[in-house]
Parts: sequence; C-alpha cells; structure tokens
Amino acid sequence: MRCCLSAPLAALSALPDPCQVLRSGALLTPALLRTAADALRGPAGRSRRHRDGLAAVHLELVTLAEDRAVITWYTGVPGTDDGFGHMLPAATEGEVVYGTHPGRLTRVAAEDGPVAHHYVELTDLEPGQTYYYQARSRGVAATPTPLHLVRGNAVGTNRHGLGSSGGPYSFTTPQPPPGRHLLSIALCNDLHLGETTAGLVTGIPLMRGITQELGRAPYPEIMSRAVVEEARLRGADVLLAAGDISAGGAAQDLAQARQILDGFGTHGQDYFVVRGNHDRPGHGNCRSCDGGCGDSFRDGFLDGDGPSYFARDLGGLRIVGLDTYEKDGNGADSGGLGAEQLAWFQARLRENKDQPTVVFGHHPLAVRDSVFPVTGGQRLGRRQARSILDAYANSPGVFLHHAGHTHRNKRTVLPQAPHVTMQEVSAVKDYPGGFCLLRIHSGGYAVNHYKAGDVAAREWAERSRRVAGGLWPHHALGRSVTDRNSMTARDLSGISRPAPSLPAQRQPHTVRPLL
Repeated sequence: MRCCLSAPLAALSALPDPCQVLRSGALLTPALLRTAADALRGPAGRSRRHRDGLAAVHLELVTLAEDRAVITWYTGVPGTDDGFGHMLPAATEGEVVYGTHPGRLTRVAAEDGPVAHHYVELTDLEPGQTYYYQARSRGVAATPTPLHLVRGNAVGTNRHGLGSSGGPYSFTTPQPPPGRHLLSIALCNDLHLGETTAGLVTGIPLMRGITQELGRAPYPEIMSRAVVEEARLRGADVLLAAGDISAGGAAQDLAQARQILDGFGTHGQDYFVVRGNHDRPGHGNCRSCDGGCGDSFRDGFLDGDGPSYFARDLGGLRIVGLDTYEKDGNGADSGGLGAEQLAWFQARLRENKDQPTVVFGHHPLAVRDSVFPVTGGQRLGRRQARSILDAYANSPGVFLHHAGHTHRNKRTVLPQAPHVTMQEVSAVKDYPGGFCLLRIHSGGYAVNHYKAGDVAAREWAERSRRVAGGLWPHHALGRSVTDRNSMTARDLSGISRPAPSLPAQRQPHTVRPLL
C-alpha cells in the first residue's frame, strides 16, 4: 500500500493558486534535482570515505514544557550513504550540557548507552527561565535540522547559536498552565496501517518513496505501537485518534489498528477514533475481498451501527468527534460533513455554549503557511469550514480543534474564532513520528509534542525524514517550537479530574553536575 494521494504532496484533484505553485516550485526544485542526481549515480557512485569519522546532525528541540525539554539528534558516518542520501548510523554516547549562561554549561543529561538515534530529556527546569545547551557525541557538537526554507528554528525559542558550528543554542521555558492539573489527552492521527512506502507520490516525477529496511516490521505498526506506549508513559488519561487509521480501508488493517489502540485502553471510554479519507467506505485498495466491500471502519470501530460522529462528556469536558469524510469521493478531494452531521454538530454547540469542549476530526478547517502548494484536498470544504467557524464564534466553551491529514505540526488561531486553538498534529506513521499531549489544568492548557521514544520508532523516523527529497522536516516538524509546544490561559475549572488508571510517567534521564 503506497502512501496517501491526498497528503500534502499529492492533492492532485484540485489545482492550487498559480502563485503558490511558483513559490513552492522555487523551493522544491533544488531538492528534486539533488534527488534525481542521487538516483542516477546509485549507491555505488556515492562517496564512502571517512568511515572512522563521526557527524552529529539533525538536532531538534522536540518538546518544551515548563519543567522539561526533549532534545534529539543523529550520529552517522560521514561519506556513507544508505541509498536514500542519508548517512549510515554510528552508535556512540550522547549528552547534553546546559545551563543558564552560554559560558557556563554546568549541568549534563546523558544517555544510558551508545546509540545513533539520540533522545535526551532535561528535567527539573525552572518556568520562565532562559537556558543554553549543546548536544554532543564523542566530543562532536550536533548541528540543527535546517529549516531555512520556512525561516524556521528547530533548536530554540530564539536565534542564539544559529549559524554556528554547534551552538550553544537557547530556549526559554514557558510558564505552566495556571491551576491544578485535571487530565491529559494524547492527540494523534494518520497511523496508516497497511502502508508500505512513505512519501511515494504517483504522477509527480523525482519524488522517491522511502521503504522499511528488509527484515524489519512494517513501519506503521512500529510507530503506532510506540506512540500508544509513549502516550501511556507520559500520563495520558485519554487518547484521540483523528483519522487515517488505515492506508486504504482494508478490514485487516483496521482490525490491527483496533488491536494496537486497545493496548491503550477501552474504545469509547479511554480512547476515541474518527474516520479519515483513507478509511472511507468501499473496497478501494482493500486487499481482503474479491469484490466490493462495505464500511470496514464502521465494522471495526462502530460495531457496524450508528453514526460515525459523536459527543462524550468526560467529567465536564465535552469531546466531539467529527467524520470529515462523510461523502462520496476518491479521498483526494476536500473533506466534508453530511448535512445531518453538520446540523447535529451546530445544535450540540448551541445546547451548552460555555461547556469546555475539544473537537477533533481528520481534515483541518484551514491550511496556512505550507511549504507545498495548498489545494482543496488538504482541508475541509470552504463553505463548511466557515459554518463551523461561525459556530465556534458563538460557542466560547470550545477551546481546541485537533486535526491531522496535513502530516505536520502547526498551531493556528483564526480571527473568526480567536479563543480556539487549531492544532494540526504530525503523522504517527513517519517523521517526526509522535503525538501531542494536551495537559488540561483548571486555569489553562498546554500542548506538547513528543516523539516516540522506542528505538525502532526512532530509527524509522530518522530514515523517513528523507521524504520529498529531504524537504519533509521543513513541512512536518513545525516552523517554530510554538507550533508543537504552547500554553494558553483559560478558565477550565468546570472539568473534574478522572480517577487515575494508567501507568506513571517515564523516568527521566539522570542529571548530574559537570565535574
């Protein structure tokens, strides 16, 4: 099963604005030419020098909360190539030195052993404090993931150290959400069970898809299991999966997704799922039947009955799940709600305008600031999006709308409903490979992105960053730290805290003074 044709690179059913095509073409062309040259040379034509050297690259400040930060990077052998323009891995120790002054990095967070895919967590940070840090392996300082095409910053909340050969870089921790902690919700989407090639776009030349290494488990399965486990370790009480659970609606892929998600808890109680365009009814790319088949998503998650949209009350918090592809189509066109669902949704919001509410559905209402051309296939239909925004404008209790489909981390606040955070979350299935944790307090909420910490998941996430000729990080990671980590003050005191039922959080890495 190849990856989605309605993904950001493949929405071919609607033409974008010509200016967007020219802008994106100017950005994409150099990467496409490099990809074509690599393909013509082949692995044998690429350099294999410096096998005893070490390069530390792709440094990213993934998570930034009031008391912690997660920093990742990759170490490889310079001059080597895995066939996709990516260095072969070099396992070595990793550590982050940090402090509150760029000249006094007196604290160290170190990994437990040698790895190539480094994942270090800084803990016991002070809210509102500016820190400086340098990540290094075998004395080599890691350099950032470049986000120059979007004028982004992968390593900090300010530009300190950018342009240097290894930092130190800098970030300022946010303030915590006010009040007591009530509950945490994992926001995820785009698992794509059944997919075999990431980023393969039919009809667009020179875009090479990325496949899993021979002998490894399918990457959607690895990533989905890892995200479920990471969400539990991070203390999520509830999990919301916003569509594209499968790659093509096949019954066996949806059944496997159900089995993986059941590892988090009970469907309809601990986790909730809505349909994406890849989960639409009809046999499509289904591999399990000879002729037409029914609605495998409905059979797998709705017991074959009832509407594919819903509202649930969790201790005063209203969760609304929308089916944003309740329509006939090939999956590459714009999303849409049926007339009955839209009327139901508007009526539910009118019933209790002030009730704290989280809405989730697959297609975002709007797509802003994309490095790739924006087409109608990437969002909900304009008319329905306007109707929903009008409903939000009259419903002050709605505070967050979670969407997938674009496979990127992006926080947007629209003028029609400035009290609602529109949070797009990157795909589970590939780079950066994780989820967002929504932490709800009585006086506000925080959204923090976490990569899956499982070793196999980290390996695939690094391999799949080569999607789109290596441009994928410019799109998927988030232009700024605040696209994937934010805090908003808001009165949410009407929500009650659920009884704890999940395991404690992951134990942090040891932090020791630098001798």
